[in-house]
Amino acid sequence: MRAQIGAQLFQHRCRVYYEDTDAGGIVYYVNYLKFMERARTERLRSLGFAQSELVGENLLFVVHSAQARYLAPAKLDDELNISAEVMEVNRASLRFRQQVRRAADDVLLCEGQFLIACVRADSLKPRAIPEALREAFAVDPGLYPAGD
Repeated sequence: MRAQIGAQLFQHRCRVYYEDTDAGGIVYYVNYLKFMERARTERLRSLGFAQSELVGENLLFVVHSAQARYLAPAKLDDELNISAEVMEVNRASLRFRQQVRRAADDVLLCEGQFLIACVRADSLKPRAIPEALREAFAVDPGLYPAGD
């Protein structure tokens, strides 16, 4: 299933705090992954799906794989815009494309792609993404990738 093409890009805004930086006042590389995780969580929340409620439905989203490119540093007190665009919805996974940009000048600092698996909370075995969530991301609910 293709994600919402042409839909307004989701943005999550955050500020860089001292705890996010290294001794030089530069954001430590792994913290970009945390910023992007928060943006994905807020994207789900914006669609009406709180992760705490999904756990009650025996559903978790876990990172299957991550790819990141670091292009420029964020620094202490920078305000950041983090996008969370769903590129693909499969039976039991979501593929996100994400960017971290400095709000003041819109410079791209980091970009990545993440494959997020849907699993059962009790066994961590793959499970189908609920139809309501699939539809929230879909342009055409009848459009699925080959083999799904």
